[in-house]
Amino acid sequence: MALKVQYNKTFLTYLKRQLAIRKKVLPTLKSKETALRLEVKKISEKLKELRKEKDLFNSEIKEISPLWTRYPQVLKIDSIDISIKNTAGTKIPVLNDIQFKLTEFIDFDQPVWLLKGIDILKNIISLETKEQILQQQHDVLYLARKKTTQKVNLYEKVQIPAFERGINQIKRFLEDKDNIAKAAQKIVKERNQRKEVAQ
Repeated sequence: MALKVQYNKTFLTYLKRQLAIRKKVLPTLKSKETALRLEVKKISEKLKELRKEKDLFNSEIKEISPLWTRYPQVLKIDSIDISIKNTAGTKIPVLNDIQFKLTEFIDFDQPVWLLKGIDILKNIISLETKEQILQQQHDVLYLARKKTTQKVNLYEKVQIPAFERGINQIKRFLEDKDNIAKAAQKIVKERNQRKEVAQ
């Protein structure tokens, strides 16, 4: 960050204030970054486990999948209840419940496996929905962690050092200016004293 330094006390005060703000906020940002990193890791693990469970379940029901082509509309999602949870200062979706709706069908007219198959379908839909919500949580938290990391790096590696350098430059400039003014006053005073003695 190329800081354009203005060599005056007002700008020095401004830089000190900005530096203090960043130094005060930095530990909080680092804590948030750590919390987000842990949450992303935790959700990644949950997602991995859910995908294993889903793959296992799909392999178990592979042979009955073709049977569903005769009953494509037997089960529908009625509603999905999703709430918003605040995790490390970031809002993420949370799946609360899925409500299903069965289309009417006549029991004695249908194959025996259909009722068991409906439970299997509910499980498939639930797993898919959970996976989508977990993926959304992961994406939102990952993006928040990335932005927080960038902000931590900006403060820690760019802005704080730039403000500190700027403050030191202004202090040195003002000290030099003050020393020059004192030296000039001393020279003028000595001249005036010599003139008084000479008269």
